Amino acid sequence: MRTVSGRTDRVVVVGAGLSGLSAALQLAGRGRAVTVLERGEHPGGRVGRADLAGYRLDTGPTVLTMPDIIEDAFAAVGESMADHLVLDPVHPAYRAEFADGSALAVHTEAAAMAAEIERFAGGQEADGYLRLRDWLTKLYRTEFDGFIGANFDSPLSLLTPQLARLVALGGFRRWEPMVRRFLNDERLLRVFTFQALYAGVPPQSALAVYAVIAYMDTVAGVYFPRGGMRALPDAMAAAAAGAGVEFVYGATVSDLEFSGSRVTGVRTTDGGRVPADAVVLTTELPDTYRMLGRTPRRPMNLRAAPSAVVAHIGCAAVGESAGHHTILFGDAWSQTFRDIIDNGQVMGDPSLLVTRPTAGDPSLAPAGRDLLYVLAPAPNTEVGTVNWDDAAPGYVEQMLAKVRTRMPGVAEDAEVLHVVTPADWARQGMAAGTPFALAHTFAQTGPFRPANTVRGVDNVVLAGSSTVPGVGVPTAIISGRLAADRVTGIATRRTDSEVKQP
Repeated sequence: MRTVSGRTDRVVVVGAGLSGLSAALQLAGRGRAVTVLERGEHPGGRVGRADLAGYRLDTGPTVLTMPDIIEDAFAAVGESMADHLVLDPVHPAYRAEFADGSALAVHTEAAAMAAEIERFAGGQEADGYLRLRDWLTKLYRTEFDGFIGANFDSPLSLLTPQLARLVALGGFRRWEPMVRRFLNDERLLRVFTFQALYAGVPPQSALAVYAVIAYMDTVAGVYFPRGGMRALPDAMAAAAAGAGVEFVYGATVSDLEFSGSRVTGVRTTDGGRVPADAVVLTTELPDTYRMLGRTPRRPMNLRAAPSAVVAHIGCAAVGESAGHHTILFGDAWSQTFRDIIDNGQVMGDPSLLVTRPTAGDPSLAPAGRDLLYVLAPAPNTEVGTVNWDDAAPGYVEQMLAKVRTRMPGVAEDAEVLHVVTPADWARQGMAAGTPFALAHTFAQTGPFRPANTVRGVDNVVLAGSSTVPGVGVPTAIISGRLAADRVTGIATRRTDSEVKQP
């Protein structure tokens, strides 16, 4: 594995998103002096926040999985996640509701889910689910160390014993056809393949290796932090600061200072300069390549993932009418992907994710009120034909109408608190107006994804959604660890007493 040559005593991390926080924790635990420069006024990056009219909104991801990966970031500085963050399991992980009026509670415990599937679709499908669960577990265990959690220097880095096992498991076949080997019910098929939307590829053509996303939420479980999703970056930043990491907020990086092929300092727009032996950039790829003064040559253009419209809604308290996460599947499932990926249009028959964070923490809304987060997948701004500045109000009303129709008693006395569209994501600097970064096509997977090293620059490493391993909360945290490995080499875990020495 290639690593940064020369001194790496002082490391500057640009961006306090999850990947930057993870990198900072890992580097501090390995004895580096770390400064984090963040243009915002708080940590989080894509895990955004807004406080409006007594509501505390999470404007980024709402589904949290794989707490063991989060725990590893805290352990890097000898801390325990439990001392900084309370994660409560979400039961059921989701509730799936279908256009035909049927509904399924998605449990992560095997016996409970098998019983629910037997009720929903019969014993044969329940048996198929148990086999699918076993396959998903083997897939995750096989690919984690050698694929998800590994740095690649070239495609040849894939040639490991794990690759042969991954091929034998069908990891490089297509996601949906692999799931069809276990399940026949079309509704169940959606429950275990809708996660392809996060990867930015239709499940019919997505690589089966990405079915590990289905493992993460339907097997490993879904969690929610008390205080909302913002509690995660806040906790990581607190642990990092306690380990000696310096945070500078309101610091927008303007450019990098070079001496030959090395960066020697990071400049900010207010005239500041931070010296650096190594730099971790978690910025959006266009900003990253601008600061580096180069764009890697690729045989084909990078392809962005689809985007989303997110509406944050305050409403009358719904009681038990809605759980924490509800997926409202439309009837025209395959057409959904053609609409948003190929045709650049909104979904003709929308499928929506409705999250009620107040189910996990009622303090996120005023007394007697609930908070809803309604997400509709949408085309990104590269392929999209929608003028969102004009269309957003009407489209949000359509989203709310669907919620009210499919979930009676939910979204009553509604007030639209905040709306984010692909145009808004673009104004925040996200390439192609998508918070999901690059699609996980074969040409943008593993060693073919933009690397976290930059040819011709000796001491800069990249982290975040657009590099390895990819999009999502767990993968962003892994990305920070992979970046730290590039700076220091793969670490041998230090004892708590060694980490906490001043």
